[in-house]
Amino acid sequence: MNPSEQISDQSILLFYGWWQMAVCLFAFLGLMAIWWHLGKKQGDFGQVWLALSILAWSLSGAAEVFFATRNPVNPVYLDGFRSIFSLFNSLFILLGLPWFRYIPKPFKSIIQSNFWLVIVGLPFVFSLLPTISRMISGNSLQFVNELDVYYAVLTLAFLGYVLWESFEKRRLRFLAWLSLVCVLTTLVAQAYKLTDSTVNLTLFSAIFKTALIMLFFALALSWVKELSSIIIPGPTQLFLSFSKEKNEKQKYEHIINLQGIPGKSDPIILTPGMFNLLLKFAVKKLDGSDWLELKPKNDPRSDYTYDIKDHNELRRLLAALLDGIFGKNQWTKEQHEQPLKQSLFDSPPDMERKIRLAIPKENLVIPENLTHSN
Repeated sequence: MNPSEQISDQSILLFYGWWQMAVCLFAFLGLMAIWWHLGKKQGDFGQVWLALSILAWSLSGAAEVFFATRNPVNPVYLDGFRSIFSLFNSLFILLGLPWFRYIPKPFKSIIQSNFWLVIVGLPFVFSLLPTISRMISGNSLQFVNELDVYYAVLTLAFLGYVLWESFEKRRLRFLAWLSLVCVLTTLVAQAYKLTDSTVNLTLFSAIFKTALIMLFFALALSWVKELSSIIIPGPTQLFLSFSKEKNEKQKYEHIINLQGIPGKSDPIILTPGMFNLLLKFAVKKLDGSDWLELKPKNDPRSDYTYDIKDHNELRRLLAALLDGIFGKNQWTKEQHEQPLKQSLFDSPPDMERKIRLAIPKENLVIPENLTHSN
């Protein structure tokens, strides 16, 4: 390489390094600010992991600036630090996925499992250690770059599906398509890592990092919008009471009062079956036994009594409650049904077919005659 080409490459490296360090640091602080004001109160750390992934890019930019001022540039150390920060970027993105509200069904059981940390951690370690070893020995990092690319492709496969699902469920179809374009552009950039095309790699890297940062902010703002449109408070802010009263025709009406939803305090009349099901949840909560068991589908046994005999009973109960709170056909699944279900009921993943009332027992009021009759 002649001196003029070397100066040109160092100028590009220096410019790109300053750009990446400054822009990614600003984006990191912006995402952390959104989390500090909203996500922290919700106990949601997904944005923290996404912000840390962008911070890894900022540190990678700092490494670019550092090596651009060295003459000659040591390619082994430069590529090594690029790979290390790229690996951390991918790891932080993968650690943030379990916090996403909407995860595609094929991946949900994997991403939200207790083994997710092992699934993403082991490939990270097996990619990081060879990188550090090659940097210390001073050998070529071509094989190491391939490990970085494989780990990035694994990340993009999960991230692409989750971003699509997140925007699609929030009815932001155009953003869903943009996320797909961003993922494809990132894949092209990863392919260029395996070539000697430094200029094209820098160009694609700048494009996909800018696009992905904007998508992360769009995702954060869509989450903020969703929070503002959901008016169902958490379980600790809900109060539930039961009663049976005679109407004008001297027939008993099964009435519940669900207090805590802003502007909604009217009593709700339920059918006896739905009333007794919700009452059963409340009585279990007061007794301390908590959990109710759902009957498995296609269970032929007739000698075993389940607390809930039909999976659709809960769905019908939620629909009746929502009709009573907001009016028939005046509620949606995303903004009303799912938040109400999350606030009313709790079903941990490690207890299959178990469900309980999430409202604290001190927020429940049950007349003594109903407690004994259920």
